[in-house]
Amino acid sequence: MIEYLSAFLNAYLTENLLELGLTTGMVESLVRGGLILLVLLLSWVAHRVSQGPINRSIEKFAHYTIQQWDDILVEKHIVKRILYFIPLILLYVLSSPILTGTSLLPLSQTLISVLFLIAGMMFLDAILSALLAIYGKSAIAKEISIIPFVQVLKLGLYFVTGILLLSLLLQKTPLYFLSGLGALTAVLMFVFKDVLMGFVAGIQLIANKMVAPKDWIEMPKYGADGDVIEITLTTVKVQNFDNTITTIPTYALINESFKNWRNMNLSGGRRIKRYVNIDLGSIKFCSSEMLERFKRIQLISQYIQNRQEEILVYNKKHQVDESTLVNGRRLTNIGVFRSYVEAYLRQHPMIHKDMTFLIRQLSPSENGLPIEIYVFCKDTNWTAYEAIQADIFDHILAVVPEFDLRVFQEPSGSDFQKIAL
Repeated sequence: MIEYLSAFLNAYLTENLLELGLTTGMVESLVRGGLILLVLLLSWVAHRVSQGPINRSIEKFAHYTIQQWDDILVEKHIVKRILYFIPLILLYVLSSPILTGTSLLPLSQTLISVLFLIAGMMFLDAILSALLAIYGKSAIAKEISIIPFVQVLKLGLYFVTGILLLSLLLQKTPLYFLSGLGALTAVLMFVFKDVLMGFVAGIQLIANKMVAPKDWIEMPKYGADGDVIEITLTTVKVQNFDNTITTIPTYALINESFKNWRNMNLSGGRRIKRYVNIDLGSIKFCSSEMLERFKRIQLISQYIQNRQEEILVYNKKHQVDESTLVNGRRLTNIGVFRSYVEAYLRQHPMIHKDMTFLIRQLSPSENGLPIEIYVFCKDTNWTAYEAIQADIFDHILAVVPEFDLRVFQEPSGSDFQKIAL
């Protein structure tokens, strides 16, 4: 078509322009220039149409479908970048016949090839981004992040594209540039040290399932205490609980120690480990009056009755002289308190009964006798967990005086004022 149009214009313009004193060569140049402008105009129109009505129609169609993957293709501009090839193909097909036999043909083919290469790179880059987005919506993405691998593929894509661009512009074989890079291996290793270390570290992190997006990790050295939001080729981003962002080198998670709380969420239980210090001066044997009072506490009523019968049988069997409290076996208020705390927590709906459940004494110290509560909460959500833990210790601290015990507390200003009075 272009050949026929060129021949027609040459014949028509030659008859009319030769009369004006123009030479045949000048007429051919004018015709070729006009055709080049026409091809550029057609390519521009094709670009506007493809990026306008055609692209919008495809986007609307994708939004109407049920599948999500086509929405991702549109979001990552894959369709838009495919349409870049329409004006380039048109430009390549129409310009070659016009410039055949001229010195501009090699230059035009080189420039069009460069545009094709850049468009191809952008298309492949969009495909990788779309694959990453589609993968991110899968269940396995919560355990294994492929962001580092996709970033490596993109770096490789940019590198290959750069080599091919230089090859096209300088008219050299790609092997020419690759052979030159061999001599710069040491320099490249130094420049891309973090990238290489991050890539190797990323493989180890993923292979060993050491960390995944949304994991709660602690790494005090870097001030990190929060959820992992992104694992990239060179860095791991952690959103701390104060909404600050901490960036950790990927290889640091391999070379150094960090705490990952993922298993806590998977197990369905979050540990409560806290103790109450009891004043040693308030610990004593239980009197009959105290035991009668404690029996009215429903959670331990049966326990006290059973223990009294057991102790009575033991003391009779061993002919214990009960005139002195030291002789034989007796209940203590601290022992009854521990039993109450255990009974209270065992009937608590938010405490795991199948996980470690421990109410124990620690070694006495200058701060009294620690009674440690070591149990697991069923709700691992931080806010709910803290509320449940607070409710439990609100109750425990409030019932301590009911057992004739006192919570240890160092003297404050008001205590000294009472002494002065």
